[in-house]
Amino acid sequence: MSTAPFQKHLLAELPYLRRFARALCGDAALADDLVQDCVERALIKQHLYDASRPLRAWLYAILRNIHVSQWRKASLGGVQKPLEDMEKFEGAVAPEQEQNLSVATITQALDMLPLQQREVLVLVALEELSYKEAADITGVPIGTVMSRLSRARESLRILLDQRGITVLRVVK
Repeated sequence: MSTAPFQKHLLAELPYLRRFARALCGDAALADDLVQDCVERALIKQHLYDASRPLRAWLYAILRNIHVSQWRKASLGGVQKPLEDMEKFEGAVAPEQEQNLSVATITQALDMLPLQQREVLVLVALEELSYKEAADITGVPIGTVMSRLSRARESLRILLDQRGITVLRVVK
């Protein structure tokens, strides 16, 4: 793919990159920086892109790898807390716009999930990627993606139940 068509396709993927970066970072400014780093790296490495694969999956992999590298540098082997040790949600005052509360609550709960669970949940549930595509992006087997997704959904349900929000339902 030559430079001009590649850049055009890359621009079309920016909203998706921003959404995925925001889900990973939880902060709009950090997410924008992450997307900028991803686009810069994609432009530099565009000769490595295999046009037979989806561009979005390739870009998600780049974005995720940059995020993980930055996270590792920042944490320097820091300790992750188990979900049970995290601070409980405080009771919320019901707003007039109930939908905004649900979105804000889900976003807060999503931000509390461990990174590995959050990224798989976002890729599969929000970005509607297949398990295989999510596995390719994260570099883990499909079974691991399914396991992380299951744990993420259950953790999210528990976090939302603690606030008395029932926006998720169990399907059997």
